[in-house]
Amino acid sequence: MNIDTHKFSHITWHYHISTVSLSARKIAYQQRQQQRAGVRLLLQSLLNKLGIIDSLNDVSFPYRLVNSQYYVCFSHTGASSQNTSTQPSGEKPFNGLDNKVAVVISCHRPAGIDIETNNVEWRVAKRFYHINEIAILQTLTITQRDTVAKLLWQIKESFIKIHQYTLAQGLGMDYSYLITGLVNGIEAQAQLPLLAFNDDKTGYYLVLLPKQQTVIVY
Repeated sequence: MNIDTHKFSHITWHYHISTVSLSARKIAYQQRQQQRAGVRLLLQSLLNKLGIIDSLNDVSFPYRLVNSQYYVCFSHTGASSQNTSTQPSGEKPFNGLDNKVAVVISCHRPAGIDIETNNVEWRVAKRFYHINEIAILQTLTITQRDTVAKLLWQIKESFIKIHQYTLAQGLGMDYSYLITGLVNGIEAQAQLPLLAFNDDKTGYYLVLLPKQQTVIVY
């Protein structure tokens, strides 16, 4: 095949960037801005309810209130959680109605909070979780495994926020000693608004709020 390179070099090329990717980036940015505003509005509402006059210092982690020096931790759902959660084909994509925010204030030491509306995929858990956790999770029913894997993820995320672990470091921590208590608490969660217990190994308290799909470590 003969190609006229002279004509070829003088062709006027038109480049079109996919509007879908640009739209996705714009939506993601808007979501982050909404989440940022949402958690701060929720914090102000909580401060008002507690009668605390203060402001947030978010220059570095962990966040603290300027005057009282109380610790503050935020959590929100959104597009970022879909990277590690189940998103079946055909399921409707993330929208603003799925976006939830949560905040916790701690007087004495950093606290962690995590809200998660989607299950953690088993392949993701096997990739990041400690080998001891995987060994126990594999012995559970699928329903128990998925529920506990999600709770473990939320506990790990909360401790990441408390200790400022990297994501890989925090997800790889061994919390297998908590699994029995979590399994025993699954049925109780259906009857109780919250489930609270001590983590003797870390010295922290854990609170599970099933209806709010939220875990707090303080």
